[in-house]
Amino acid sequence: MTTKRNGMIYIIRHGKTEWNRANVLQGRSDCPLNEEGVLQAKKAAERLKGIRFDYVFSSPLMRAVQTAEIVAPDTKPVFDARLIEMDYGPYEGTDLNRLPPEIVPFFSDFVHNPAPEGMEPLSAVAERTGAFLEEIRNLSGNILVSTHAIAMKGLLEYLTPDSHGGYWSRYIGNCAVYAADVINGRIGIPRETEEIE
Repeated sequence: MTTKRNGMIYIIRHGKTEWNRANVLQGRSDCPLNEEGVLQAKKAAERLKGIRFDYVFSSPLMRAVQTAEIVAPDTKPVFDARLIEMDYGPYEGTDLNRLPPEIVPFFSDFVHNPAPEGMEPLSAVAERTGAFLEEIRNLSGNILVSTHAIAMKGLLEYLTPDSHGGYWSRYIGNCAVYAADVINGRIGIPRETEEIE
């Protein structure tokens, strides 16, 4: 069989927002980038400036859209709701330094403790982000995917079956980028690129 390199997929977490700065659960709240977040996205754009993005996909939330537009200004982003952040339900806006007792186990060990009632299960995040990847894997060219921390972990979990949930507890900073080769429609194991400070 002839090996055909389709391109590369780059997955980026959005830049910082005021809610990130305040260390609260942001979830589906539609917060814009703050000044630091815009600067982070511009630094990401500088690092990736040699890459021509043939396709750009983004969560419909403003912070992800802004990041996509800064990093790939020449390619109009396509919004996909499957890239939206985890739904924290009644815990949206919770101070991460003052977690209610009933959600402490989940945030202490994502792998072994289910999401509390009212929150989207991690399995649902992995399922919807995995369905997105299956839909785009045969595209040819370089792809940028702009998303959120937990949604990004869902994408990485789907692409790295041997991680056995390891990404759920891994810290992913604002504008962190993971990249993977796409060969014959198969997306390879993603690798982290240097984090943007």
